[in-house]
Amino acid sequence: MISDLAALSTPARVPVVARNGMVATSQPLATQAGIAALRGGGSAVDAAITANAVLAVTEPHMCGPGGDLFALVWDPVARSLAGLNASGRSPYGLSHAALVAGLGSRRSIPTRGPWTLTTPGAVQGWHDLHARFGKLPWPALFAPAIDIARDGFALGVITAGWWRRASEEILREPELRHRNVAFQTAFMPNKAPPAAAQLVKNAGLARLFETLGEQGAVGFYRGGVARALLRAQQRSGGHLAQTDFDQVSADWVPPLTTDYRGYQVSVLPPNGQGLSVLQMLNLLEGFPLADYSPTDPTWWHLFIETKKLVFEDRTRYYADPAYAAIPITALLDKDYARARASLIDPRRASTDATPGSVRIPTGDTTYLTVADREGMQVSLIQSLFNPFGSGIVVPEYGFALQSRGAGFTLDPTHPNGYAPAKRPFHTIMPGFVCQHGAPWLSFGAVGGDMQPQAQVQVLVNLIDFGADLQRAGDLPRMRHAGGTQPNGLREATLGVAHYETGFAAATVAELIRRGHVMAPIRDPFTGFVGGYQGILRDPASGAYWGASESRLDGCALGY
Repeated sequence: MISDLAALSTPARVPVVARNGMVATSQPLATQAGIAALRGGGSAVDAAITANAVLAVTEPHMCGPGGDLFALVWDPVARSLAGLNASGRSPYGLSHAALVAGLGSRRSIPTRGPWTLTTPGAVQGWHDLHARFGKLPWPALFAPAIDIARDGFALGVITAGWWRRASEEILREPELRHRNVAFQTAFMPNKAPPAAAQLVKNAGLARLFETLGEQGAVGFYRGGVARALLRAQQRSGGHLAQTDFDQVSADWVPPLTTDYRGYQVSVLPPNGQGLSVLQMLNLLEGFPLADYSPTDPTWWHLFIETKKLVFEDRTRYYADPAYAAIPITALLDKDYARARASLIDPRRASTDATPGSVRIPTGDTTYLTVADREGMQVSLIQSLFNPFGSGIVVPEYGFALQSRGAGFTLDPTHPNGYAPAKRPFHTIMPGFVCQHGAPWLSFGAVGGDMQPQAQVQVLVNLIDFGADLQRAGDLPRMRHAGGTQPNGLREATLGVAHYETGFAAATVAELIRRGHVMAPIRDPFTGFVGGYQGILRDPASGAYWGASESRLDGCALGY
């Protein structure tokens, strides 16, 4: 298979190799800050939080203190994988009846505006990660972000494009048209989105991180920051209250794992969508993928058909486990996977898909990964959901609030139906892979429902096709869209496979012949296929390989 890969175009990047530590993020300044934290004696968790805070400054459309966080951490002392769910909940004071009445004739929660608001969980996540695995003093984690926010940074080319597109969407959003002054003040210097290489500052965010450094997480959920946040969302018609902040929590949860060809792939359990990766791998394991190549239409046919089946299960069963009994064991059963895989016609695309029947038991985003010299590896993802989240900004502190409430369905009988103080279905999902009981790969990708699709494509590129860590992320991707959605909506058809440039015309033609609807991605901003980062620990030498894909401005660095 290596020969097939070599025949493809030469990648723009090669993997980075280092002995003592590695950081891979979507922004160079964040990667550099993470490396500095490692060199200063910090753990991989310290470096991850430091990098995440810098990312809040350099790509505020993707992440920040107004969002949620999930993480997987390999603990080299306990030799085990720990999982943290730091996602927020819907407002305690907003009933289902009040929500439906406020939405009027709308069939789903809009993607922006006050109805999408949930309690931000990221800051609590930073606190809990540092309390368990941190070495550096808490204030030191925010010093680089404070300096960059106050002094300014030069905006990257790809980031500038995302910033501009997101700003234009916010200004067109009917839910926000009379509330745009705060957004423009924070994120549109000179009354326009910043251009590439323009110096960008955020004095408000610098003040926030100074407060966090001095007061800890309590400085976000109580006091002046909390009051400013509540004022901003109340002016916009939101329903969060101090009660929601008083009840905020992050939960340590055992990861879910499946074996794929001798590799133990782990994800966090619902309310996130990581389980879909494990289900897709279980179905694909029954097919001889190594006999194909990254451009073989049979591989892509099997991928699309697998995704259709698993995403129907995703819609039917994934939800907050505190409110719904989720049949995780049944969904991960290998016999169940074989039965679902038998539904795939190798010659023809399906025109319909339904969730599997299992017994119910009773009783827009940034990804980064860090590894340190002691062997700790962190896979961390943090998000606002849509670019700039809800579009509601806390003007005194220069950050936007997330829009995760849009993940709920309005059907109160559905496992993911809206209820007060409930976690919505979540798209963000860090990934981790072990082999022979040792850490092998920490990785992830951004992009909503593209995240599980990208993770599966990267893993197949690595394990079945023999790609290196960088090429595994740079190979052309497809993003299948369609079918039933977790918010209760269903698209008119079972879907369209959107494909990047780099696919041979013959591959596309064969997929069309098999019945797939194919659409080329002509605009990388509207046809986004995920921003991937990865760190692989070399089983022989213990050195780290790092990769950051070329679809974003980021990089991997080691020392």
